[in-house]
Amino acid sequence: MTARPSSIRNLGPASDIFYGRAGITTAAQLRELGPDEAYFRALQAGGKPHFIGYYAMVMGLQDRRWNDCQGAEKDILKQRFAAIKARLSPTEKGRSELEAALNKIGVIKQP
Repeated sequence: MTARPSSIRNLGPASDIFYGRAGITTAAQLRELGPDEAYFRALQAGGKPHFIGYYAMVMGLQDRRWNDCQGAEKDILKQRFAAIKARLSPTEKGRSELEAALNKIGVIKQP
């Protein structure tokens, strides 16, 4: 049996859904892509950005507890998280496909 993303430390069943929407269905795929690319793809697939979820996954890939992340290391991860979100198109920034479509036709106000 192939290990799911939730087999990685700090990740739970919701992670299987979050990454699965992007076609990342195994822990091996997540490790191979690396934390930044895997998280970016999950956001592209409609996942909502959440910094704690991102850095918990990064820590888990290092086999560390999620709350080990502090100080300068956490600041660096905040910068990486911001860079990942900046790569998203305006219609991908944490919106569902329906919200993106409504935004495209002008139903949703621009931030």
